Amino acid sequence: MADLRALVADELGRPVDPAVKELATKVADRFGPASLAVLFYGSCLRAHSVDGLMLDFYVVVDDYALAYGRGVRGRFLAWANRLLPPNVFQIAVAGQRAKYAVLSLADLGRLASTATRNPSVWARFAQPSRIVWALDAAAWQATVEAVAQSAPTLLAAAVPLSGRTSTLRDLWTGVFAQTYATELRSERVGRGLTLFDSDPDWYRAITAPALAAAGVAARIDGDAVHFEDVADVAGAARQWRRRRIEGKLLSAARLIKASTTFDGGLDYLAWKITRHSGVIVTVAPWQRRFPLLGALVLLPRLLARGAVR
Repeated sequence: MADLRALVADELGRPVDPAVKELATKVADRFGPASLAVLFYGSCLRAHSVDGLMLDFYVVVDDYALAYGRGVRGRFLAWANRLLPPNVFQIAVAGQRAKYAVLSLADLGRLASTATRNPSVWARFAQPSRIVWALDAAAWQATVEAVAQSAPTLLAAAVPLSGRTSTLRDLWTGVFAQTYATELRSERVGRGLTLFDSDPDWYRAITAPALAAAGVAARIDGDAVHFEDVADVAGAARQWRRRRIEGKLLSAARLIKASTTFDGGLDYLAWKITRHSGVIVTVAPWQRRFPLLGALVLLPRLLARGAVR
């Protein structure tokens, strides 16, 4: 596990565009003394470009009540974050935009581990990410420890469906395909290939230590992975079927919740779905005025049109 943590720490510490650090600092400032770290991940990191794009952050906080304050709105947001983490917001500064999800350090550690069945956080942080702001060395290290759980947790759950022998590319593509199937997604089929091909060196480097940390016996020969023992395939398949049902329901609940926290959230959702699926999504003025009701009406229509799956 020490080798894995060192590898993850090195990746998390790689430099980023100064504009990313500047915006991350602004996000951290929103939560004052509750802020512990800001993680940068997603398509902008993979593309090595931020111009005209919306950045993706996770904000790690010490305590939801401290993060949101004592007012009625603050108490509601803290309750919602505990009930159905994370809360999602957006920020725009000097023409640069980002959306950021808020998790407590305890929730990040839980959601990156086997303490949950839902693979959302596993999948996000098995991919490359960066710590672009941290309160201090202790916050940095605690965030590394939490993130480092993601890849072994994900592989332990998904490897039984990979067969006895696989290539590294097929292994990770299959792993991500399983996780994408548990969410309401607008991306076209083959997204897992895009993730692997964006940084194949990362996945080659992390596979062996992550499998070892997960307790999965395997031999890697070049780009070939040979598993010494195949776990309960039928049991793993049942677990992923359950994850798909629970995950899609959870995704729907999070989307509806985001309509109450994310200013302009329906317009952002429409833009993202159109960008990824090609289906034109129009938000009516009344939906902007009543975003919660608008989200409840919009979601079934998106499913019916195949804009999300």
